[in-house]
Amino acid sequence: MKILVTTASKHGATGEIGEVIAGILRDAGLEVETHAPEDVSALDGYDAVVLGSAVYAGHWLEPARTFAESHGPDLANLPVWLFSSGPIGDPPLPEGEAAEGVALASRIGAREHRTFSGSLDRSRLGIVERAVTGVLRAPDGDFRDLGEIGGWADAIADALAREEVPA
Repeated sequence: MKILVTTASKHGATGEIGEVIAGILRDAGLEVETHAPEDVSALDGYDAVVLGSAVYAGHWLEPARTFAESHGPDLANLPVWLFSSGPIGDPPLPEGEAAEGVALASRIGAREHRTFSGSLDRSRLGIVERAVTGVLRAPDGDFRDLGEIGGWADAIADALAREEVPA
């Protein structure tokens, strides 16, 4: 099976989550390609897709939204998993699932949507982003739970192992 893992990441942390997922799927014996959403022109040849996006102000990044919209009919015919990355802190805020990711999962018939905590490194932010995170008193730090992410990727690999392998 050939799997596409594609993530929209503004400062790299969400892309790193995608790479962790891709690595676990590879370790499970699956053929995996990773590409930025804007670099994928067609889904021909892929048997499943994992699509993720960083979430800013409650919204997925434009490249991920555009990918989902432009490939919606093809995604509806493939096993698809979605993830959002964004909440920070301990406990992570904002709480709950990223609403845009949940709505998108419903529209395209994704098998699951998961929200993972993100990471904030002010040294990677622009001046406006630093000001906003300062006003919001957003804590610096890496709040990603690699065990949780890995467990989710293992569950995807298990689900794909139960799929019939295309001829």
